[in-house]
Amino acid sequence: MPDRFDYFVVFAEMRTGSNFLEANLNAFDGVKCYGEAFNPHFIAYPNYTELLGLDQAARDADPFALLNAVRNDPEHLAGFRFFNDHDPRVLDEILNDPRCGKIILTRNPLDSFVSWKIAQATGQWKLTDVRKRRDSKVQFDGGEFAQHVAQLQAFQVRLMNGLQKSGQTAFYVAYEDLQDIEVMNGLAKFLGVDARLDSLDGKLKRQNPSPIAEKVSNIHDVSAALATLDRFNLNRTPNFEPRRGAAVPTYLATRGAGLLFMPIQGGPTSAVQDWLGDVAGGADRVMECLNQRQLRDWKSQHQPHRSFTVLRHPLERAHEVFCMRILSDGPGSYHKIRRTLRNRFELPIPETMEGASYSKEDHRKAFHAFLTWLQANLNGQTAIRQDGHWVTQASVLEGFGSFQAPDYVLREDELTAVLPKLSQDVGGKKTGFTDRRADLPFDLVDIYDADIEKRAQATYARDYEAFGFKSWR
Repeated sequence: MPDRFDYFVVFAEMRTGSNFLEANLNAFDGVKCYGEAFNPHFIAYPNYTELLGLDQAARDADPFALLNAVRNDPEHLAGFRFFNDHDPRVLDEILNDPRCGKIILTRNPLDSFVSWKIAQATGQWKLTDVRKRRDSKVQFDGGEFAQHVAQLQAFQVRLMNGLQKSGQTAFYVAYEDLQDIEVMNGLAKFLGVDARLDSLDGKLKRQNPSPIAEKVSNIHDVSAALATLDRFNLNRTPNFEPRRGAAVPTYLATRGAGLLFMPIQGGPTSAVQDWLGDVAGGADRVMECLNQRQLRDWKSQHQPHRSFTVLRHPLERAHEVFCMRILSDGPGSYHKIRRTLRNRFELPIPETMEGASYSKEDHRKAFHAFLTWLQANLNGQTAIRQDGHWVTQASVLEGFGSFQAPDYVLREDELTAVLPKLSQDVGGKKTGFTDRRADLPFDLVDIYDADIEKRAQATYARDYEAFGFKSWR
């Protein structure tokens, strides 16, 4: 049993991701979170009649009896979730107890409020299968929202003051951090738990990943209620991708020429690698699989040096990845993901490509279905990993910044003009770049239409917004 804390509490609110956080806490060996143990309307969970030998009536008569039962759980480091409207009688005891580990989960109040209203409208409070998701637009009530925010802020101030006055600290988790396994393992370390997770819980799915404007029927009333203060960032594109680190081993550096290429998977990596070989005087002079120390050594030995990455249009990138990794069943394809997409998500592609009847119209339908699935995947609504070949390019660029941001962020259509000059800037020869594309069953232009473009913009809204991509045609 851990000896840092005797028990823990997750301070949260409805629709902040607390169910998902609890599921991952319970995945740690020796940890048990007992739901909403002090919810005044039920004990732990709506279908429970008792918890740790106490029914709801006994708990309501003496809440400290249940608190002590959690504190003294002989088998687990136990805890519970506590919201601002839970039994106030135990709050001071929890706050003042340094042997209680405090976890504070927060979310943008507008997001949680709208999510709460949608759950009320649909009756769906949890989602485990994205195919069964219920959707509804809700009416925004400015007065109700103001009251909601006031309650949350008052509770957060009370928590902060209680921790300050007792000289304690809490582990803060934002809603966006819940998909970061390193944060979850850091939480285990904070609690004094030795166990670590290899993967996050895959059962619960995000229910409402679209922007606020698509979830509220009277979006103008939202803006009016907040006046000119966009304190809740209404127009942002939601980001449900795990935060990424710098994938230094994928970088390509040239011996004798100060050029460093930071590839984005799904882009023109092979063509740029060939060009680097031409600049450096041979493919064997392109360095791969560097670690951070080797990269720092390379930078000190190559003055001047320039680093760059290349953006590809999101639709074109998704199409090539679909063809090479999902449609293909040959080398380099993702066989397990391919099979799951066919069987579970009914992706309309042949079981094997060899000898299969597969027309241009078949390809358009299959690619459209893949984009639809991809949107759910990037919103964290599927159990399949968010693979580097199809994550947003914006998230990859953020990851670069954790070690070094590239000097240049180039667009694929400008490589022919820009790369020769870039070589000259570091003292190399003016080497021309030859563009080449993968051999695909059908070109994107053969299947492109307004519906494909609309689906791509919904799936990759973050990249379209961040980099100003226009429609592909």
